[in-house]
Amino acid sequence: MTKLVTLPHLTGDSQRLFATRFVRLFAYGSLSVVLVLYLVGVGLSEQQAGLLLTATLVGDAVISLAITTRADRVGRRRMLILGSLLMAGAGLVFASTANLWWLLLAGIIGVLSPSGHEVGPFLPIEQAALSHVVTDRNRTEVFAWYTLTGSLGTALGALSAGAITRVLQQASVSPVGSYRAVVILYAAWGVVLAAVFAGLSHRTEAVAFGSPRSAATRVSGLSGVDRSRRVVMKLSVLFALDSFGGGFVVQAFAAYWFHLRFGVDAAALGAIFFWANLFAGVSALIASRLAARIGLIKTMVFTHLPSNILLILVPLMPSLRWAVAVLLVRFSISQMDVPARQSYVMAVVPPEERAAAGGFTGVARTIGASISPFFVGLMFARPAWWNLPFFLAGTLKIVYDLVLYKEFVKTQPPEEVGS
Repeated sequence: MTKLVTLPHLTGDSQRLFATRFVRLFAYGSLSVVLVLYLVGVGLSEQQAGLLLTATLVGDAVISLAITTRADRVGRRRMLILGSLLMAGAGLVFASTANLWWLLLAGIIGVLSPSGHEVGPFLPIEQAALSHVVTDRNRTEVFAWYTLTGSLGTALGALSAGAITRVLQQASVSPVGSYRAVVILYAAWGVVLAAVFAGLSHRTEAVAFGSPRSAATRVSGLSGVDRSRRVVMKLSVLFALDSFGGGFVVQAFAAYWFHLRFGVDAAALGAIFFWANLFAGVSALIASRLAARIGLIKTMVFTHLPSNILLILVPLMPSLRWAVAVLLVRFSISQMDVPARQSYVMAVVPPEERAAAGGFTGVARTIGASISPFFVGLMFARPAWWNLPFFLAGTLKIVYDLVLYKEFVKTQPPEEVGS
């Protein structure tokens, strides 16, 4: 009988980090459903929306790198609060103006997620803190529950965005006005995040866990990575390739594709992506058990490959029902690599370099994903090219899977050595 996947005991600080993960992904999920609809509704073209999302992701990468490489020295709690305030500020600007230049400025400096998934400095810092307080053998399981928490947040956020827009439009609010309400709520969630992060204790800081030697190592380099530089750089390049492919089908654009192709409204889109993200989150628990059996790298590759084949098949489906069905099956396995990937990065670098390593690999993913939306905007402006993003995304992500396996299948984390 398969052992029940249970959540190991969490400390008060760990519970707060799980709570911030849920709140943040709830905000991201709600915004991603309406973002492109909102931008087009206030007067931007598809090309301008693509340019804006690209600029937003580039800005997120720069902000994330600046914050995560300093978090262990300046203070993790301080950096997390700063990121939350940048998130709130970006939401307020987006809700207040339709001027492209102001939107670009806010998108570059602030923190916005067009994908419904993690951007900004939060994830690497939170994972570095979690990795200090769990054992190597429990780490992947904790990350699986952490991933599930985020997926539930994204799912419920997407569902809430659809419900809010439907209720407001039934109350005679214009579609753009209903989308704007979701953007304002996004800003409010940033303020909530800052308040929760402020309650973290000193035990979440790096100096509480590191030895004098590790502290000296952290201060010695501005990059935050020293002994792990080579492996971090190789993983960063591969993660950037994966995200470049994924950037063609970020949730905001996937939602807009369903709107263009099948005329789906925001309420129905919210329901579709609620189930998609729910399936993705539950699959993370299966991933932790699979990783214990076959290893982290094999789990990443063997679950990711079929999901990318399904991604290519989505636009080939003849009806909305079939397209949604394939999308849901794809989501049910597409995120199984996430806790394995996150756990692997934390496992193969020294503890004192975890926040920076997570920052570099996270930034690489954001940079990769930031390039694609510009081209997607151009494709959506031409009906004959509407399906092309799915084909490009699936093909590029398959290449990533094959190269990752070749380069890292023999590099084992501590818990797999000798097993």
